[in-house]
Amino acid sequence: MASPSTQLSLRARLVLPISRRPISDGCVVVRGERIIAVGRWREISTKFHGQVLDLGEVVLLPGLVNAHCHLDYTLMAGQFPPPRVFTDWIKLLTATKAEWGYSEFAESWLAGAKMLLRTGTTTVGDIETVPELLPDVWEATPLRVLSFLEMTGVKSRRKPKTILQETVDWLDALPAGRCRAGLSPHAPYSTVPELLRLSAQKAHRSKLPISIHVAESAQEFDMFARAEGEMFEWLRRSQRNMSDCGLGSPVKHLERCRALHRTLIAIHVNYLAEGDAALLGRHKVSVVHCPRSHSYFRHDPFPFATLIQAGVNICLGTDSLASVYQRRREKVELNLFEEMREFASDRPTLPPADILNMVTLNPARALGLHRRVGELSTNSFADLIALPFAGKSSEAHDAILNYRGRLASSMINGLWVIPPTSWERSL
Repeated sequence: MASPSTQLSLRARLVLPISRRPISDGCVVVRGERIIAVGRWREISTKFHGQVLDLGEVVLLPGLVNAHCHLDYTLMAGQFPPPRVFTDWIKLLTATKAEWGYSEFAESWLAGAKMLLRTGTTTVGDIETVPELLPDVWEATPLRVLSFLEMTGVKSRRKPKTILQETVDWLDALPAGRCRAGLSPHAPYSTVPELLRLSAQKAHRSKLPISIHVAESAQEFDMFARAEGEMFEWLRRSQRNMSDCGLGSPVKHLERCRALHRTLIAIHVNYLAEGDAALLGRHKVSVVHCPRSHSYFRHDPFPFATLIQAGVNICLGTDSLASVYQRRREKVELNLFEEMREFASDRPTLPPADILNMVTLNPARALGLHRRVGELSTNSFADLIALPFAGKSSEAHDAILNYRGRLASSMINGLWVIPPTSWERSL
């Protein structure tokens, strides 16, 4: 197996760099944690020497990038039937979280990480509701994790500056390395405008990624756009200050809070007012769509075409298993292949290559990891996966989209996570 000091040439029937055309009889050369060359085997083999591994009949591609996940909630799978309205689900989730302690959250986080690894994800943007888990859970997985430290502030009555400073203190105390952290004021309805504004200001100044759930439900849209509906009434009874409602859509609320910026990852964005997509595109905000969660809540159709026309960078994520429908005697798992298929099922004319970009290049850009993950290129991290494949290069994207088996192998940071079964050395 490869080690950080080893130069290793990986040969495959097909190499799919994503950022360039597929390469038949291709090769990826890894040194340490980085890729140092990508090309045709007959060209690469004359320039690089050392260990060689012929992976055989596989397609070699970058590890998948999951732009949005809640690893903490993995073991809540199947506990909540699809709700009548979104606020019913929030209440169930909040009650369940109140019954869990550190050990339950840690077990759930690690179970989710294992699911992602065996289904091809190598990088994940995870919302961390229990910062005490860090950095121990980072050290327990080879995943490349960007943990967004969650903040709320409606019921705590603490000052937004205090909430943000406590989160930044946690972030600053974390070790630098393969994993890192960002900020996540949870959502406009669960925070106050000042916390959104201060968090965005901190993210911009410190070049931190920031993730916010926004316009997820019709109830949230009604709350902000019209100052009415079940979410509005529920939060008003909970003594939330509702003076920020009735002034426009959730996206326009973020604009007023000066939170729209290229560092922002807007989660869900299911409900848009006129002009919202143009606002997101103009500010170069990335949007993450979670297809199975979207289906679970029976939301209106995701405004994909509107966002694409506005130039928005669209990614796919798994969300959590607390919002994925689980049939009786069925097990569900965090799996970007399933998310791609769910997304494709409503868009049969969308090229599979475009969908694959939403779990590679696009989320890499959103997470601030452009040219480092989500593609096989010189100096990118050696994060890659191999799938059994014996077809033509023109069939590769469709084959990947419909793949349901086990990975042939996977690597993160130049180290095998799922080793190939056999290999031979060459000098």
